[in-house]
Amino acid sequence: MSRIRVRPELLGLVLLTTTALTLTTPPPLAAAQPLAAQPAARSATATAAFTVEEQRLDRAVPQEILRRSGFDAVAPDFVRSLRGADSYAEAERAVVRSGARLWQRAVDRAQGRGPARGDLSRDDDRPLYWARLALTRELRQWQPEFGLSESARTALLGKLERSSRGQDSMDFPARGAAKGVKRIVLTGFDPFTLDRDIRISNPSGATALALDGTVIRTADGPARIEAAVFPVRWGDFADGTVEQALRGPLSRADLFTTVSQGRVGRIDVERFNGAWRGGFGDNENVSETGLVPVTDPASQPQWTTTSLPYRSIVAAGTGRFPVYDNTSVTEIPAGGTAPVVRPDGPTPGSAARAGGGGDYLSNEIAYRATLLRDRLGLDIPGGHVHTPVLQFGAGNTDPATGTVTDPEFVQNRLDIIAQLRTIITVAAEAS
Repeated sequence: MSRIRVRPELLGLVLLTTTALTLTTPPPLAAAQPLAAQPAARSATATAAFTVEEQRLDRAVPQEILRRSGFDAVAPDFVRSLRGADSYAEAERAVVRSGARLWQRAVDRAQGRGPARGDLSRDDDRPLYWARLALTRELRQWQPEFGLSESARTALLGKLERSSRGQDSMDFPARGAAKGVKRIVLTGFDPFTLDRDIRISNPSGATALALDGTVIRTADGPARIEAAVFPVRWGDFADGTVEQALRGPLSRADLFTTVSQGRVGRIDVERFNGAWRGGFGDNENVSETGLVPVTDPASQPQWTTTSLPYRSIVAAGTGRFPVYDNTSVTEIPAGGTAPVVRPDGPTPGSAARAGGGGDYLSNEIAYRATLLRDRLGLDIPGGHVHTPVLQFGAGNTDPATGTVTDPEFVQNRLDIIAQLRTIITVAAEAS
C-alpha cells in the first residue's frame, strides 16, 4: 500500500486513477485561498507543529462559525483546564472531561437543549469540528512543567479525539437488561474537501449529533440510538479507530448503520463494500492507495455485504430524496488485469477496486464495520447509507463570495436528518 502526502494542486492527477463514485469520491480540491484572504501568519515554528487541519483553523470562515455558535469559548476553557493539571494523570482527566463536554455540548445544541449561544442553526455540525481542532491545537503546543513526552502527548490527543467524537460514550445496557428496547449504532463523518470549500458541512455528522442518545418509536416498540463521528483521515482508519470504537457497541446492538455524504439529490443503501483504497486526499491532504489494512489480512475478504433490510428501506416513503439499492461495484475479474464496472455486484474471485460507496473512507468504514460484524459472528442488520450532497442555496455556491449559511442550506440539512431518522425507523421495524 502506498502512502503519500498530496499537494492540493496535484489532487486532480490523483483523481484520474480513482475508480470511485463521481461525488462519493470528492471532486478535486481547489487552490488554497489567495494570500489576501488569509489571516496573519503564526511563527514558522508554531505553524509547522500544527496539522494541515489545524492550520485551516485561523481562516475567516472557521472563526466565524465558532463565533456564531458560541464555540469560540471552548478552547480558552480548555487551556485553563490544562493549566490546572500538575501531573499526567490530572492532564488525562482534564482532556477526557473537556472532550466529553464538547461532544455533549454539540449534541445538546443539535437537540435543542440549553441556549443556542449564537445565530447559527442548531443542526449545524461544523462548530464541533472546528472547536475540536482548536482543542487539539492547544494540546499539541502545551508545555506543562511536569514534562510531557511525545508519546504521552500522542496518547492524550487520542483520548481527546475519542471523547470529543462520542466514540467512547456509545453505551448500551447488556443484552436483556432493557427488555423491549432495541439498540442502534449510527456513525457519521467530519466535513471534508475543505480546501475546495471551507464552508462545507457534513450531513452525516449532523445526523449523528441530532440522533445520539435519542429514542425512536417503532411499530415493535422503542429503539435507542447511540452515535459517534469519525475523522476523514486514512491514518486513523489504518490505526484501527473504527474497530476500537465499534467492537463493544456492535456486540450489544440490534442494528447499525454507517452514514456518509454521497451523490447529489439521492440516498443510496450500499449493497457491497470493497477492500480497496482509491487514493483521494483526506483532510490532511494525504493519499492512500491499496488494500484496506486490517488485522489478520490472510482472512480478509475482497467484499462485504450489507445486511440492512434494503428492500424495505427503498420501498418506504421516507422523505423528499429518492432512495436506491445501489449494487454497482468496480472489480478486477478473476484472471483479469483491468478494472470493470459491474452494475449487479462483484463476480466470484474478483479483486475489489470500488464498492458501491466508492473507494474512499465512506466505503472503508462500511467495509470495516461489516467485516467486524462478520468476524464477531453477529447476526444483526448493518451496512452503509449515503446521504445526498448538502448543497448551499442558489446564489451562495461560490466559496469566494458566499456566506457560511443560508435558509436553503439549513433546510436541506434538516430534511436529510429527518429522512435518515425515518430510514432508521424503517430498518428497525423490518428487522
